[in-house]
This record gives sequence, C-alpha cells and structure tokens, in this order.
Amino acid sequence: MTAHDLDTFQAIEWTGESLRLLDQRYLPQKEVYLEYTDAQGLVDAIRNMVVRGAPAIGITAAYGVVLAARQRYAEDIERWPLLLEQDLQALAESRPTAVNLFWALDNMRRALAQTQFGQHPDTFLLPEAQRIHETDLQANKAMGDLGANLISKHQENGRCVMTHCNTGALATGGYGTALGVIRSAWKRGLIDRVYANETRPWWQGARLTAWELMRERIPVSLNVDSAVSHILKTQPISWILVGADRITANGDVANKIGTYNLAVQALHHEVGFMVVAPTSTIDFNLNSGEDIPIEERSGEELTSVLGQPIAPEGVEAYNPVFDVTPAELVDVIVTEKGIVRRPNKEKMARLMSKQGLH
Repeated sequence: MTAHDLDTFQAIEWTGESLRLLDQRYLPQKEVYLEYTDAQGLVDAIRNMVVRGAPAIGITAAYGVVLAARQRYAEDIERWPLLLEQDLQALAESRPTAVNLFWALDNMRRALAQTQFGQHPDTFLLPEAQRIHETDLQANKAMGDLGANLISKHQENGRCVMTHCNTGALATGGYGTALGVIRSAWKRGLIDRVYANETRPWWQGARLTAWELMRERIPVSLNVDSAVSHILKTQPISWILVGADRITANGDVANKIGTYNLAVQALHHEVGFMVVAPTSTIDFNLNSGEDIPIEERSGEELTSVLGQPIAPEGVEAYNPVFDVTPAELVDVIVTEKGIVRRPNKEKMARLMSKQGLH
C-alpha cells in the first residue's frame, strides 16, 4: 500500500534526491509544492508551518536526517556521523510539542548506530525513513477501521460527527488519523455529515479539513469554534473526533488549542469523545499532561490575518497553540494496536505491551 493508493494528493513525497512537500500555508487557494535538499530547509518548513501535524512532522524530520547525512558524508567520509549531530539537534528544536518528531529522530539515531565505518548513510538511514513513512500510512488505515467500528456501535445521538484542526492526509503519511476514521466511516455509510471547526488562528479546519473532505465528496459544514456548544445541543452529533500531538503515560492528551474545550462540551452534551493517534504519539517518559511543553507562537497570528491587522495596534496577545485534555474526559483512544476506553496509566501500559484493548 502506498500513499498514492489512498489519497488524491501526496503532501509528503520522497523523490530520491529531495523531499517534496505540499505547502499547506497556501491551501485552499492554490496547491504549491516545495522541494528540499537539506535539513535546514526542513527545519524551517516545520517551524513555519509548511508541513504540520505530528505524524507528518516526524516523517519530514526522518527524511531531513537522510538529506543531512548525505551532505555530511560528502564533506567528510570518516567523520560524517559526528557532524550529523548538529543537524539532529536542529531538527529536534524545530517544534516542541509533537512527540512524533522526537520518536522519529530516535529511530533515525538507532539506524545511524548500525552504520559501519565508511558506509554510505543511505545504507540504513534511507530505509528507516521510508519505513517510518510507510508504517504511519499502514497505522492510519488500521485506526480508520477500528474507529469506524466504534462509530457503528454507538450512534445514539445521530449520524453526524465533529472534528477539530486537521488530522487527514495533510497531517500524516497518508489517509489520516481522526479524519481517517471519518473517511472509513463514510465509506461504510455510517455518517451523514461532518462538522468542521474552523480552528483559529491558523484555520486548519477551514483551510485544510474542509478542503480534504470536499475532495472526498464527504458532506461537511464549516463552523466557527465558538459555535460548538450550540451545534452539539441542536444537531445529531454522535462523536467528536480529534488527533493528538502527544499522549502521556496516564492518557492525558495534548492537541490543538480548543480540544480541551471540546472534551468538556462533549461530556456535558453526552457526545462521545474519540482521540485517534498512532502509538508513536504516546510518550511514556511523561507521567501526565502537566509535564508536556506547550508551544506558544507569535501574537501576530491572532492580531492579523494574511498580513491584514484585525486588532488594535500594540495590543498584547497570548497565543498557546496546544492544550491538554485530562484522560478522564476521553471516552476512547484509538491506536493502530487497539483501543483504550476511559484511559488511565494501567490501560495505556497494557496497550503499549501489545495487549491491545478492544
């Protein structure tokens, strides 16, 4: 299975000599592809939101290691593994919250450790980057099936679902996490409509999720983030589906800002709250969400849109771009290894020991 088999576009494509990325900053107005041949370019691409979504960031970083290693090998055949360390560090510092980034770099370090003196970096590094990419794609399809099974069994409130941010092929190696579940459920005839939150301040729901769903001809209604309570009260919503940038050992979930609000509203309105993420998103080094570093970005993202000011000049803006949803507000976490209902530390540990909970 390849990304091309599942999607009508490829947001991340390895050409053999470069990494080709669909620049998500220009969607939906136009599709612009950029090619990168060095790690620093990919550091900038991650930091500047050319590519976004935790799995996609990890995949991009893995290919960034390959490109950096090739350059270092050309500089010094003997010392290139040592020189590569600064590139690994630069990639690690590109964004702080998405644990998939660090997971991918750890895997690339292990592949690097297998490289023998004088070997070309492609011997182990390129196959590992490609494995990371393909594994994510396979995981997404598995999660799509598991999540769709849940939707088929629990439709008490109706046949519509809600989602936040973008969790589709744009944010992953292909198919998507939460949006992958939606795609699978739609193909089975289990849902009638998707309500997509606009997701300020980068408008991932408006620009990206609506774009993906419309390409798939899945009925979608775009709404402002602050309309969530009204929609849950008045529309037949059975599930809210979101992705994750990091899940801690106890099941707390860091995701795009506004996710915590959704979980609280889901509880009040008795709507299911589903988190869909690969196991590479689970960070057992952190006990709870209190330990997760929350990225804060420039206030200009709030005070202007497309370069046009929308707030008084000089106003102070606070712009955290992630929040943490406590595990007790999560009905189910869906991973490629299985599902965890009402997550806690013991259930998460059993999942990660490959005793998937169904």
